[in-house]
Amino acid sequence: MKELEMKLPREIDHRSAEKWTKILRKKIAEEHPKRLILDFAEVTMMDSSGIGLILGRYKQMKELGGEIIVKNTSRQVDCVLRLSGLYQIIRKWERRNAS
Repeated sequence: MKELEMKLPREIDHRSAEKWTKILRKKIAEEHPKRLILDFAEVTMMDSSGIGLILGRYKQMKELGGEIIVKNTSRQVDCVLRLSGLYQIIRKWERRNAS
């Protein structure tokens, strides 16, 4: 399965979300992955712009028949993703996903 893994920036706000939307949109269009893995290891802050970033890439990945997985989420990011309902359409990386 073709995967694209991207490490996201420290802060995901309006400005950085716009930048990363362009980057991700282009990479997905070029590589046509079946799985987009968003690595939140360095993310310390994410506002609603991050939700929009993920939703947009979800729609793009869905058109390709793919999925989004998030990993290394902090407590704050995990809370935002859970409360926004995004875990209903994306998956959180678990050890069992590695197989």
